Amino acid sequence: MIVKNEAATLPKCLSSVKNVVDEIVVLDTGSSDRTPEIAKAHGAKVHHFQWNNNFSIARNEALKYVTGDWILVLDADETLTPEIAPQIHSAIQSEEYLLINLVRNEVGAEQSPYSLVSRLFRKHPDIQFSRPYHALVDDSVSEIIKKEPHWQIGYLQGVAILHKGYQKTAIAQGNKHAKAQAAMEEFFKAHPDDPYVCSKLGALYVETGKIKEGIELLTRGVRASEENYEILYELHYHLGIAYNRLQNPQQASAHYQAAIKLPIYPILKLGAYNNLGNLLKAAGDLKNARKAYETTLKIDPNFASGHYNLGMTFKALGLFTDAIACYQKAIKLNPSYAEAYQNLGVVQLKVGNVQASVTAFKNAIALHQQHNPEEAKRLRQGLQEMGLI
Repeated sequence: MIVKNEAATLPKCLSSVKNVVDEIVVLDTGSSDRTPEIAKAHGAKVHHFQWNNNFSIARNEALKYVTGDWILVLDADETLTPEIAPQIHSAIQSEEYLLINLVRNEVGAEQSPYSLVSRLFRKHPDIQFSRPYHALVDDSVSEIIKKEPHWQIGYLQGVAILHKGYQKTAIAQGNKHAKAQAAMEEFFKAHPDDPYVCSKLGALYVETGKIKEGIELLTRGVRASEENYEILYELHYHLGIAYNRLQNPQQASAHYQAAIKLPIYPILKLGAYNNLGNLLKAAGDLKNARKAYETTLKIDPNFASGHYNLGMTFKALGLFTDAIACYQKAIKLNPSYAEAYQNLGVVQLKVGNVQASVTAFKNAIALHQQHNPEEAKRLRQGLQEMGLI
């Protein structure tokens, strides 16, 4: 790990690997809080390094202190899932793997909920991180495999890492967009046809409102990506988002469908199926929207947004009992899902369950009050006018 001022999140992260790893190496890059003390209290060997705005240099410094045969990389806002530990221990017994990719769940992310990350790899003298912001070992692994073709790259099924760094508050607190953009633009100058940086920087441009620049970069990445299907998926996925922002549903849909057709691990396609469903629902194609959402739930039965969106489709089809069941599943998976409570209230009222409707609306108001007080006020006024509260 490399860390700086992570006292709030570090205990949970380190506790998640406590009975999984043989050693914990933490490189502190200038904390002013209790991060080093917390790391030591969890049994970590703590080393210090002066931060120089380059994640790869810091991560390569951390690698110098590793004594084990295999390396697992985590950030302080991540935790390892308990159920993945047996799979990790089994996989690293295999002699053919040089790198094992892990599925990461982006907790609370508005877009793509799963990604594949290269975080588990063998200690090899030529493996090192590259790229200043999204530091990866992939470039060096590719070079090693060219020279030593007996090595293979694998991946573990099931979610291995939970990541909370893509929630809006975390991004705002860490000034993440500005840091990422500056580092990636510098790298892009020297590597203008690198599909990975085209994907990440293009997606960032789209997210921050520079849609035209984002589309140019993402399209360039598609042309350059060859058979790197995971990156190609991300490029098409973010092009879908970009064209949707430009209110061009036809182009957006074409990119989501191109993303879905790629031969990658199904869980990574969840975002594309969900967003395609949203486009179809908005266009009034409720039959195919329903199919898209049902596919998301076959891939991941715990996808709360999938249950909610399927509920919205059932509501539009007039299948109110099915809609109620979907909203209830979404709420069970995400108890702070204000929109699910709100629509549950609407549908309960339609079927005549007035008391259940009022309860759902009150829950929606309480949740909206925390993040969207205007919506809470509007909802409260509507219920008062109807004489329900």
